[in-house]
Amino acid sequence: MRKPRVFALAFVLAIAVGAAACSDRGSNSAAPTPGASGTPDATAGASPTNVARTPPTTPSLPATRPSATATPAATLEPAPGGQLIEHGDRGSRMVALTFDMGGRVDPAIDIMNWLIANDVEATIFVTGAMVENVNTNAGREVLGIIEGHPELFEVGNHSYTHPDFRTLTPQLMADELRRTEDAIAKHSKLDSRPLFRPPLGGVDDEVVSVVAEAGYDRTIMWDIDTIDWRPESESGPTAADMVSKVVARAAGGSIVLMHLGGFNTLDALPAMVSQLRAKGFELVKVSAMLE
Repeated sequence: MRKPRVFALAFVLAIAVGAAACSDRGSNSAAPTPGASGTPDATAGASPTNVARTPPTTPSLPATRPSATATPAATLEPAPGGQLIEHGDRGSRMVALTFDMGGRVDPAIDIMNWLIANDVEATIFVTGAMVENVNTNAGREVLGIIEGHPELFEVGNHSYTHPDFRTLTPQLMADELRRTEDAIAKHSKLDSRPLFRPPLGGVDDEVVSVVAEAGYDRTIMWDIDTIDWRPESESGPTAADMVSKVVARAAGGSIVLMHLGGFNTLDALPAMVSQLRAKGFELVKVSAMLE
C-alpha cells in the first residue's frame, strides 16, 4: 500500500518542478514589439531583437525596428556565425558616424574632405554599382580617399544593386556581396569584410546567417537615422533638424546612419560633430567601437 503514495508524491513534485521551469523560460523569451515609427529611437527602452519584418515602403527607410538602450549588450546573435549590431557598448562614450554610398553622390567628395580636415573617423558602406558607375568618378574617388586615410576610414559592403536581401535566395545574396568585392578590388586594396549593411534595413535570421557565411559576420544597423536621403521638398530634414536629432538622441555606443549623397548632410556635420564632442563623445569607426 506504500507504493501508490510514493508514486503520487513523486508525481506532484514533478508537476511543481515543471511549472517553475516554464515560468523561468517565459520570463526571458518574450520578444519586444517593434515600435510604430520606421525610424529607430535611441531613447526607447526595448532591447533589440531580430524578428521578421515587412519590407519598407520608402527607398531608404529601414524596416520598423525596436530601439535599444536598456542593455549594454552590443550585439545580437540570431543565427550561428553572424551578429546583428544596432549599437555598441552603452557604457562607453563612443559614437560611430556611418555613411552609405549609393544613388545620389553629389556632395560625397566634399563630405569626405570635411571629415579629413576635421579629423573625424567614419565607416563608409559602399554599393558596387556606384563604384563602377560610368557617369561619375565619385565612387572610385571615395575608395581612394578611404584607402589613403586608414586612420580615419574603413569600408563596408552595402551590396551591388541595393536590393532588400530578404527577397533574395542565398545564392543571390552571395552574388551581391561578391560583385561589390570585385568592384572594390578593381580600384583599391580595401577589404569590406566583415562589415555588411543591409540595403533598406532589410534583415532577418537568414540574411544574417547567409552573409556571415560569405565573410560578413557583422551586420551593422543603427539606432539613429537622420533620414538625410529625403529632400526638404518631400518633408526631409533640414541641417538643423539633423543636428538636433543626432545630438539629442546620441548615447554611448550609438551608430548614426547618414549618406554621402544626403541633401543637407554636409551642412549639418560641423554643428553635429562640434556638439557631440562638446558632450564628451568620441567619434570612432564601427570596428573600433565593437572592439
